[in-house]
Amino acid sequence: QVQLVESGGGLVQAGGSLRLSCAASGRTYSIRAVGWFRQAPGKEREIVAYITWSDGITSYADSVKGRFTISRDNAENTVSLQMNSLIPEDTAVYYCAAQRLGVQGYNNWGQGTQVTVSS
Repeated sequence: QVQLVESGGGLVQAGGSLRLSCAASGRTYSIRAVGWFRQAPGKEREIVAYITWSDGITSYADSVKGRFTISRDNAENTVSLQMNSLIPEDTAVYYCAAQRLGVQGYNNWGQGTQVTVSS
């Protein structure tokens, strides 16, 4: 199994920045990709960005392109999400999740971290 722990959430004003971190432990060699998801009250969970573990290929939701940057540090087994130019619509609980080699979908999830953007 892979264990994930998020950190870095908080309250920020619109236009500000936050950096989220996701620390992975356990069978990290089995990770194919790590994604950041978010879920706002009353809304479905959506994927924000993902990065492949071995070669660092990234992909972003249209709503965050140009504002968010996902990166990884394989030596530290961490994946970060740098969030700039935050808007109130970015308010949500943010989760990181791991997709493992040979397994469909994201099956290992962190506990989530709250991000609140005030107007």
